[in-house]
Amino acid sequence: MVCIRKATVDDLLAMQACNLLCLPENYQMKYYFYHILSWPQLLYVAEDYNGRIVGYVLAKMEEETNECHGHITSLAVLRTHRKLGLATKLMNAAQNAMEQT
Repeated sequence: MVCIRKATVDDLLAMQACNLLCLPENYQMKYYFYHILSWPQLLYVAEDYNGRIVGYVLAKMEEETNECHGHITSLAVLRTHRKLGLATKLMNAAQNAMEQT
């Protein structure tokens, strides 16, 4: 069983590790800190029953225009947990949070 929940500062290292395993574009830890400090309500993780982060979504709100819209910065799910709908669930969580912002 995997649960989707809001990310915390304690999750950032595991999110970065997931990013390094899954994606060719990698971010420094300060970028994750920037996101969680700026948009803490828009970062979500997929956590397995052992407490391991197996996926994440990093989202933000565009603030440079008068039009309010969100942006997905990064989305990743470990290969071992793909085809379970986790990316969809992470995207839905981020989208719902953006609509409430």
